[in-house]
Amino acid sequence: MAEHSEVMLLDFWASRYGMRARIALAEKEIKHLYIEEADLHTNKSELLLEMNPVHKKIPVLIHNGKPVCESTIIVEYIDEVWKGKSPLLPSDPYEKSQARFWANYIDQKVYDSSKKTWTAKGEEEQEAANNEFIGHLKVLEGELGEKPYFGGDRFGFVDVSLIGFYSWFHVFETFGKFSIEAECPKLIAWAKRCMERESVSKSLPNPHKVFEFAQVRRDKMGTA
Repeated sequence: MAEHSEVMLLDFWASRYGMRARIALAEKEIKHLYIEEADLHTNKSELLLEMNPVHKKIPVLIHNGKPVCESTIIVEYIDEVWKGKSPLLPSDPYEKSQARFWANYIDQKVYDSSKKTWTAKGEEEQEAANNEFIGHLKVLEGELGEKPYFGGDRFGFVDVSLIGFYSWFHVFETFGKFSIEAECPKLIAWAKRCMERESVSKSLPNPHKVFEFAQVRRDKMGTA
């Protein structure tokens, strides 16, 4: 039934959260209609407001007319509905709980701290932002350890949750004036490994295009 169902994704090209949904759909080889929300600040579409009336944010997966919101929930939904190919969450309950824990850590810690690296004002604020962000990455690098992927040998849920940030690393490094590879070489090696997957490489935008987008956003915010 799922193979012949109607699937739509409301998204924005530079969204690290949207990238998760794109990668999951690509991993499962799910045909879908992609709808770009071009203006999320002043002109959200009626469809987005209808499908996500609570948060009014992307991404939103629409499956047979029913919306699924919040990126990690979307990835879990995709994994449960389309079970046949490329499982993203472990079947073992404990391992599944750990994958959810680290995905939540990424949402709670990495997004906000990464944003500070390119919106900070002044040297002191910049240094604090850089240290906070790198600290969170080091925790993740410690969890990765010597494994190819966060779940072991198989690309999975935590990898999907984090890899979208890689397209923004150029932004963080340029404005923050630091090198992520110098601080977290194993994490960069992991990111390059993920980028070898077609589902990832075709879902992530060009880092230089992301930088141009961030530069415009930064100018509008009046960040010095």
